[in-house]
Amino acid sequence: MNIKKYQDKTVLQASRERVATVFDDFERIYVSFSGGKDSTVMMHLVMAEAIKRKQKVGVLVIDLEAQYADTIKHITRMVELYKDHIDLHWVCVPMLLRNAVSNYQPRWVCWDEDKKDVWVRQKPKCARTGEDYPFFQPKMEFEEFMVLFGEWYSEQGKYKTAGMIGIRADESLHRYRAIACNKDGLTHNGHKWTTKIARNLFNIYPIYDWRTEDIWVFHGRFRDLPHNAVYDKMNMAGVKLSQQRLCQPYGDDQRRGLWLYHILEPETWYKLIARINGVNSGALYIQERGNMTGYHKITKPDGHTWESFCNLLLKSMPKKTRNHYIARFKKFISGWNDRGYPKIPDEAPVELENSQWVPSWRRMCKVILRNDYWCKGLGQTQPKSEAYQKFKEIKKAKKEAQNEVS
Repeated sequence: MNIKKYQDKTVLQASRERVATVFDDFERIYVSFSGGKDSTVMMHLVMAEAIKRKQKVGVLVIDLEAQYADTIKHITRMVELYKDHIDLHWVCVPMLLRNAVSNYQPRWVCWDEDKKDVWVRQKPKCARTGEDYPFFQPKMEFEEFMVLFGEWYSEQGKYKTAGMIGIRADESLHRYRAIACNKDGLTHNGHKWTTKIARNLFNIYPIYDWRTEDIWVFHGRFRDLPHNAVYDKMNMAGVKLSQQRLCQPYGDDQRRGLWLYHILEPETWYKLIARINGVNSGALYIQERGNMTGYHKITKPDGHTWESFCNLLLKSMPKKTRNHYIARFKKFISGWNDRGYPKIPDEAPVELENSQWVPSWRRMCKVILRNDYWCKGLGQTQPKSEAYQKFKEIKKAKKEAQNEVS
């Protein structure tokens, strides 16, 4: 069991010490900068240390095209502020991303050259393309690019490299687990705020123990340092601090804030509608309760069981999407068959369903209604992309060819 242990120092002091330790111990350092509130604080802390040591650090900006205009302005301002001490990698490449607001277009590709006429915005002049990165494959997943960029930046482990990531344990259970889980042998010098990714490559989480309030105390205390103005607009729109999110707007979690674009940046909103299928209806209904989006309590039509309702929902889908869900459901059913459930019950106590302790057809219905494409609600995960697998095969073939020559 992991329990927080408080010390006689502020989170700001602790984070500055962590950053200093990283500068002492690593040969190369880069910051993953999204323009969000957390990565902004982290970048300010890292750059303060870099300037003090008269050292340059890498800055990785993965631009996902469909972003708030205020976010792009903020990133541009930060780049200009620290230009003398950064090695900038503002990446604009065609990545495969999730579209949780449509069954007809469940995935989309940012910066798709075939869709150039409906891009949400044009690439910045400093943008780097896939040609700048030998590991890149079109339609690669965001998470895969992150790992491979780190390996590339470290020159495949030649230099001890730190990737600074601005995530906080309080944000979600997934992020808490990424930091707090027992990682013996997978940390740098036993520091729990580090994770080994590959040979001589570590992710560093210098602000992992900050709360949301700490982030805004920092911005309030250091008003001369830039912050993303879109958060000010979110405050005026009545969005709670804990619910303020950026990232690409069509994701499974991010779609809950999709409606905000209409209020905060109307010009961006109309471009989002033209860019991706299902945006308008997704923003309109995401806050509704019931079957519309699968959140909260759902109901089935009169005369239907959950199993028959599930089949009805499947029949309403495009063939490609339907086949995808059927394959996932078969895997779900087979797994529970092996665990002593020869027949999947129509429903079970809600508490057990929500904890994923029992199977049911209602759970499968909820997955469809939520447009949970990878069926995370059934305990399943997103597979590696085809582009990444292709890259791995090419890399393996090259290595085997080199071995034969030597």
